[in-house]
Amino acid sequence: MTVSSSPLGQFVAWRGATTVSENTALAIHQAVSELLDSLVTRNQLQPHHLVSVVFSVTADLDALFPASVARRRPGWEGIALLDTQQMHVPGNLDHCIRLLAHGWLPEGRIPEHPYLRGAVSLRPDRQ
Repeated sequence: MTVSSSPLGQFVAWRGATTVSENTALAIHQAVSELLDSLVTRNQLQPHHLVSVVFSVTADLDALFPASVARRRPGWEGIALLDTQQMHVPGNLDHCIRLLAHGWLPEGRIPEHPYLRGAVSLRPDRQ
C-alpha cells in the first residue's frame, strides 16, 4: 500500500513471518535476525528507511522479545519497535513470528514481503 512520497521514496507497509522449531531465546533470535535480514536485503533498505516495526508472536513463544533482537541492530536505535501476542485461532500456525514494518521504499521498487521457514505456508504467493 502506497501512502505518500518523499525524497526517501514511497511510504509503504511490509508484512512478513517466520517460524521457530522451539521456544528458546537462541531459536527466536536466529529466526528474527533472518527475517529482518531478508526484509532489508530484498527491499534494499537502510535503517533510516524504516519508521516502525511491530512483531507479533503466537502464545507458545515467550523466551525472547523479537523487538530486543531488532533493537541491537546497528542504526536501529531510532526505529519504533513493539511486541505483541497474536490472538489464538484454532488451527493457526504454531511457533510463528510475524512482522508489520512501515517505512520508505526507494521509488520504482515494489515492496517484497519475506515469508520464511514454515511461514511460507501463510502466503505462498509471496515467494
